Amino acid sequence: MIHEGCKNLIVTIVKKGWSEKVIQASREAGASGGTVLMGRGTGIHETQSVFGLPIEPEKEIIFTVVEVDQTDAILSAIEKAAELGSPGMGIAFVINLEKIAGRVHMTCGLSDKQA
Repeated sequence: MIHEGCKNLIVTIVKKGWSEKVIQASREAGASGGTVLMGRGTGIHETQSVFGLPIEPEKEIIFTVVEVDQTDAILSAIEKAAELGSPGMGIAFVINLEKIAGRVHMTCGLSDKQA
């Protein structure tokens, strides 16, 4: 069954080794968990090189599906834990999930009988 417009996705991109802080902060703020992916990339504060060749620092990308009414509190907790106010620490942003399927316990407003 597909449900519409009832969840947000918080995407957080941080330096390698910071995902645990993000997950812990988001759980303490009410999230049920998250998914961590590995990535690489550079920002204006991360230009590194070896023998003149640029290095692309490793990143951790955390996907956290949250209730719409929990989004601000969880995003704020992530911002603080990951020190996102400091240059070069990472970024977090929110995407509205127009449709969601699967993970029945995560779907919109369903009672246990309906799930």
